[in-house]
Amino acid sequence: MMGRIKPPSSLLIFHSRLMAVLVLTVLLMPVLGAAQGSPSGTYRVIHDFTGGRDGGLPYAGLISDQRGNLYGTAFLGGRGACPPQNIGCGTVYRLKRSASGWNFQTLYAFQGGNDGAGPYAPVTIGPNGSLYGTTNQGGDPACPSGCGVVFEVKPAACATHLCPSTEAVLYRFQGNNDGFYPFSNVIFDKAGNLYGTTEQGGSQGPGTVFELTLSKQGWKEHILYNFPSQGPGNPYSGVIFGRTGDLYGTVSSGGCCGAIYQLSRSDNGWTENTIHKFQGKTDGGIPTAALTLSKSGDLIGATGSGGANGEGTVYSLRRSKNGWAFTTLYTFPNEGTGPWAQLTMDASGNLYGTTQGDAVFGTWGTVFKLTHTSRGWKETVLHRFTGGNDGGIPLSNIVIDAYGNLYGTASVGGTSNVGVVFEIKP
Repeated sequence: MMGRIKPPSSLLIFHSRLMAVLVLTVLLMPVLGAAQGSPSGTYRVIHDFTGGRDGGLPYAGLISDQRGNLYGTAFLGGRGACPPQNIGCGTVYRLKRSASGWNFQTLYAFQGGNDGAGPYAPVTIGPNGSLYGTTNQGGDPACPSGCGVVFEVKPAACATHLCPSTEAVLYRFQGNNDGFYPFSNVIFDKAGNLYGTTEQGGSQGPGTVFELTLSKQGWKEHILYNFPSQGPGNPYSGVIFGRTGDLYGTVSSGGCCGAIYQLSRSDNGWTENTIHKFQGKTDGGIPTAALTLSKSGDLIGATGSGGANGEGTVYSLRRSKNGWAFTTLYTFPNEGTGPWAQLTMDASGNLYGTTQGDAVFGTWGTVFKLTHTSRGWKETVLHRFTGGNDGGIPLSNIVIDAYGNLYGTASVGGTSNVGVVFEIKP
């Protein structure tokens, strides 16, 4: 076991950027109004975080269950005294549909330490109805603020404080070859095993892809792949399964500007194949967003930078006789940093997502729709955030309900300046 670890530079930069955005939002709040630039009645806030028991800074997006209830995580608030803010260690929450609107419930508030702290990623609904996810901090103290955990939250059968939800830590990262600092969600395979990534650690340093399997002794971690010290590496997003059982994901560093990788199972374990290295030009760069699998088996993704305007791209990868054919589908205009999170594809093949914006230059992000036309992909901005009561700097995916309504989170803004959950009606 190695000694205490200095926070990696990539993590420090990311923390610094987000906290700088939050401070700037506080300074600008008095001069910002409510949402502008959207059709009347289209966009509305369905929960305004306070930074208290409900949480605050919802960096993660949402998932939905079969009844249309929404679930997510908030990075701070709740309970506990986690540095540097010391105003709570984060929460898991639910927004439940009712005849009168949406009822917000904090399902679990992290306590820090062994319990975990600071969830960045969305949760996943498991086969048993429990919620599974990761915290970026807490757990083993070998890392500053903890190395992170994989957790399960079992929602209570009733929606009152008399029967609270329960949390179990499935695995605590140790800050060594097992990886540490998970930013990603986790996914299940058909056998009930869990898969995810860590942004740091492993035998080489810049992160891992891991599997957790359940045995009589509890959950056990298996490292499927160690990203090499010379890159590509440092995955912020998780993995997805392809049609043939391969795993696919993105990494943000290595070479010029990150890469897309494939992991294939064999008798000797898992074999990695880098299927695209970003050049930071028309193809984009710094892909933090997870991939989306289309009905035809194409991989769809987004980058936060690069492209013709330097503000990110949407791309596809299609299998060909010679491997994978990469196509840039869309280049974002000069409106700030492009998507952080996974894109969502509807039944018609339209793509939905958010762009982060750049508060330093007065842009606070958007919710967008991409529609395929005979002339290529056309963008429709569904909402342009102001950084005020409507929120700002969304790092969220988009959830679509049965009626075509869209849901997501904005990481800052709102009346308490610590983020919102929003709805957009078509």
